[in-house]
Amino acid sequence: MRELELKYGCNPNQKPARIFKEYGELPIEVLNGKPGYINFMDALNGWQLVKELKAATGLPAAASFKHVSPAGAAVGLPLSDVLKKIYWAEECELSPVACAYARARGADRMSSFGDFVALSDICDLSTAKMLSGLVSDGIIAPGYDPEALEILKAKRGGNYNIIMIESEYVPESVERKQIFGITFEQGRNELTITDVLLGNIVTDNKNLPDNAKMDLIVSLVTLKYTQSNSVVYACGGQAVGIGAGQQSRIHCTRLAGNKADNWYLRQSPKALSLKFLSHLKAAEKDNAIDSYIGEDYNDVLSDGAWQNIFKEKPEIFTSYEKREWLNTLNGVSLGSDAFFPFGDNIERAFKSGVKYIAQPGGSIRDDHVIKTCDKYGMVMAFTGMRLFHH
Repeated sequence: MRELELKYGCNPNQKPARIFKEYGELPIEVLNGKPGYINFMDALNGWQLVKELKAATGLPAAASFKHVSPAGAAVGLPLSDVLKKIYWAEECELSPVACAYARARGADRMSSFGDFVALSDICDLSTAKMLSGLVSDGIIAPGYDPEALEILKAKRGGNYNIIMIESEYVPESVERKQIFGITFEQGRNELTITDVLLGNIVTDNKNLPDNAKMDLIVSLVTLKYTQSNSVVYACGGQAVGIGAGQQSRIHCTRLAGNKADNWYLRQSPKALSLKFLSHLKAAEKDNAIDSYIGEDYNDVLSDGAWQNIFKEKPEIFTSYEKREWLNTLNGVSLGSDAFFPFGDNIERAFKSGVKYIAQPGGSIRDDHVIKTCDKYGMVMAFTGMRLFHH
């Protein structure tokens, strides 16, 4: 099959719409549902991310995509009891692939709601069972176990989008797209991301442990498929904060840092001790937790409101208590798709436990950025490679 007609493009008024290859066959097969234009954009970007992440780490990888940027990305490391709890995975049997997706989905649960899933490996029964209870638009993977496929086909009233892709497919080295009737052409970004890119450490502290190298690789591969400007915080084999598509780098750093803070605040004793009413769905609990740990916590604790969510009224989580808890977060890695122009990015990253940084370098203020890292004992590598994605 060389062409697949779509219902419409980005919006219902954008017709006709299709995906096609000028030469050769499409490397995909739709096993269920009718994926749309944005679904395919998420699926194909997500597939590239997880394929490269597995190649770089040797571990199964997963991504949770929304509107052509990842909401989360991770490799299949085992989950701690705390992560199982905050990812609603305590009752799940977790294969390595399922662990990868639980991490990718769990770091920013509000953004991942209604995602498109990408898996580097065959979707197994464990992963399908997890997905069966989540709000998701579709999935792309190189294959599906028969039992897993039947479970996924039952989602969304039988309309869940399931795409299988040829794992060995390699696209042409030149890519094209049109804007306003004008064709753009460029070589594909075929940069291979490995720890070789982390060899040029420019800070006084040059101690870069293996776990930090892996987290930096996770951040850099994720950046490669995140709409620019972008910054990614990573910890424990997963992206924990993604700031995408911002015009200012400090806004990327703040956005991603706030998401990383939320991820860690969910693990605080106060958040873990919340007792929800039994009828609440996971998404409703997620919203309540985010409100509780955020600036609008008074909304969920106001007279009467909490009774619709919690079995008992939670204690107030003060700003001081939140900061004290966040001060225990450390060893976080951060990647940036372009150089940091000012040290304010480093100052903000430090507040979210960042210890290790990878960025291209090349700013006229590199010296100031390095000095800011040295002030906090951080390790920073200049990769010399920009990772813009549009």
